Parts: sequence; C-alpha cells; structure tokens
Amino acid sequence: MQIYETFGNYVDQWSRTDPQRARWLLKTGWEVQDIRYRVLPQRELMPADRYLARVMMDRMLQPLKRPEQSAVVSIFTPCELLQEVGLSPYNVEGFSSYISASCAGQGCLQQAENSGISETLCSYHKTFIGAAERGLLPKPRCVVYTNLTCDANLVTFRHLAQLFDVPSFAIDVPMQQNEENVEYVAGQLREMAAFLEKCTGTAVDEARLKERMRRSRRTLENYERFQELRMDRYVPSDLVTPMFAGIANQLFLGTKEQEAYTEMLLREVRRAEPAAGKRIYWMHTIPFWSEAVKKELSLQRSAQIVGCEMSEFCSSDFEPEHPYEAMAKRMVYNGINGSVIRRIERGIESAKRVRADGAVWFCHWGCKHTLGGAQLAKKRFEAAGIPLLILDGDGCDQSHGGEGQTSTRLGAFLEMLQA
Repeated sequence: MQIYETFGNYVDQWSRTDPQRARWLLKTGWEVQDIRYRVLPQRELMPADRYLARVMMDRMLQPLKRPEQSAVVSIFTPCELLQEVGLSPYNVEGFSSYISASCAGQGCLQQAENSGISETLCSYHKTFIGAAERGLLPKPRCVVYTNLTCDANLVTFRHLAQLFDVPSFAIDVPMQQNEENVEYVAGQLREMAAFLEKCTGTAVDEARLKERMRRSRRTLENYERFQELRMDRYVPSDLVTPMFAGIANQLFLGTKEQEAYTEMLLREVRRAEPAAGKRIYWMHTIPFWSEAVKKELSLQRSAQIVGCEMSEFCSSDFEPEHPYEAMAKRMVYNGINGSVIRRIERGIESAKRVRADGAVWFCHWGCKHTLGGAQLAKKRFEAAGIPLLILDGDGCDQSHGGEGQTSTRLGAFLEMLQA
C-alpha cells in the first residue's frame, strides 16, 4: 500500500505544476500494473476474471495513449457506435475508480470543489472533473453522454465539453418503458451516428453494426446464463471484479474481448466447486477501497458477493437486426431507468436467481436515486424473504471514512445470516 500512496502523491504533486509529467507518470504506472496482471495475476480468482482485469487495464490505458481516438462517455452510453468509428470509451466512472485506486484522487476531488463543483456531486464525477481541470487527463475527440438515471451527468459532461473544447452529443432517455420511447431514443442514436461520423470522418457500416449487436446479445445471454449456473457453485470474488463486469457489460458490449470473457465464465463455472458460505447480492457500487468490506467479503469462503446490480442493468431482450432500436431498448428498459420500485424488483429477481442469502443496498454519497430508495428497498427485499443491510459510504472517495461503522454493521449482518 505504501508504494501506491507514494505513487499517488507524486501524481498529485506533479499535476499541480507539470500536468504532462504527471500524466506520463500515471500512464507509466498503469502500464506497470498491466504487466503485473499478466505476470503475477491474482491466483485466487477464476482465469476469466484475471482476463477481465487485463482487458480493463488495457481499456483504461487507451485514452492516455491515444486520446484523439477516444470519446468521454457516461456509463450507460451504447458504445457499439463508437467502436464502428474507431473510438475508445473514455469513461468517467471507470477512469475515476482507477485514479482513486492509484491514491491520486484526493487532490482531484479538492480541485473540483475549489472550482465551484458542489460537494454533494458524485465523487466519481468530481474526481474526473478535477483531474481534467488540472490537465492530468488528455483532450478527447468528443463527449457523448446520456441523462439515464444519473442527474450528475447533466452537470459533468457539459462542463467537460466546455473544458476540453470539443463537440458533445447528449442522449435523452425518458423514464417510461414503452415502444414510443424506444423509437424516440433510436432516432437520437441515428443522429449520434451522424455526429460521430462527422467527428471522425469514418462512416458507420450498418452490416458491421448488426454483427456487433449480435455479439452484444450473445455476450449478455452468456452472462445471464452464468448467473443462473453460479447459484449452486462457489465462485471466488474480490471487490473489484463485480465492478469490472459492470463496466464491461455496459461499455465493452460488441467487442470480441467481452464475448470471450463471458464464454470463459460459462466454461469455468461448470467446473467450479459446490457453493460454500453465505451469498450476498450487492446493489449499487462497491467501495473497493474499504478494508472493512474486504475483511468480510473479499475472497472469503464464509461469505462472498455472488452478484452485483451494476453488471446486470442490461437485458439481452433486443433484436440485433434493428441495431438502433436494439440499443434504444437497452437504454429505455435499463434496470435502473424509471421508478425505484422497478429497480428494486429487478434486484430482488436477480438476487433470487443466484440464491442470495442476503443483500446489501449501498448508499453511495451523492447518488440521490439510491439514497432515496433505501428504506423502500429494505421493506420489499425482506418481504421477498431476502434480509437487506443498508450501508452508507462512498464508492470512490477514500477519505469518506465510516470504516468502524461499516465493520460493525456488516459483521453483525453476516453473523445474523450465519445464525
């Protein structure tokens, strides 16, 4: 841990005086981590999850290496269109998680607040904004985002487009699930394709796009099948792999790498040991940095996370031969779009699929949708026979604190499940 803190301190210090040097250090450090994932992988994890860690690191490095071939995106942006025009997703939530894990996030958070960004804005967004304002992050080709579920998007991505001085495209997703809204969003996605073609000078080939959508559907079908099969299997999990899967099942759909990952999962889960310990389904982000949560749930046989809402927002129920409508349906019918009741019922269904013994509803600071639905979620989960623990914290900001309370409450919850 001392190495990471020293590395983060240098990135923080240099970003104040020499952003180019700080960016070089960040890229070099992540390249070293990429090598480490290949040479010294975490043996406790399944080979598929080790592979995903390498894919994630490669994807995070691409905007640092080739920023002109990247687009800043929100987590729910359909990226098959980006792939068709040769752009990599430069994702705010994913990038901020890696900056935080590199112990370089605190200065970025402070920078954002000093420039007038509200303290209550999501820390994933504040971290990225602060890093961009310091010059730590390179200028992308463009910005593409959606208003889907997260009100921070409307502040963050407009600010970033102005800061980087690049064109931007916003996708408006209505809350109601119906075919009229699917058509409305599909029309916007066609406009998005034209926007990307203009930005890059590369045309979207509809035949190739359809093939990408077929691959996206196969990928999601594989992951859904994996979740069904793991109900009676022990699949070791740390705190970052479910979040990796969440990002990948949103932003890497349509890629051969993501389909390969889900195919590996299916092969390996069939050979896994019988289920062991208590099984926890996690709602919302996971505080990967929390020692209290690591102690109880990271690579533990006594209790482990067997599913995470973040990785199951998208359904495979779409028709690839109509690619724009397919992407639109994935957004309109996204598990977190609409009322919190809909989100809760989707979570209960997913928790039952993996035979969860209990669930955690994580109230990430700054996410009003999650905070506001906590008590209703507790009532509905427990009515469905699934005990639920509400935890308060922050998925990205490591200075948030509350470790003592987290340890006490999570420990007591797991003891109750054991009893």
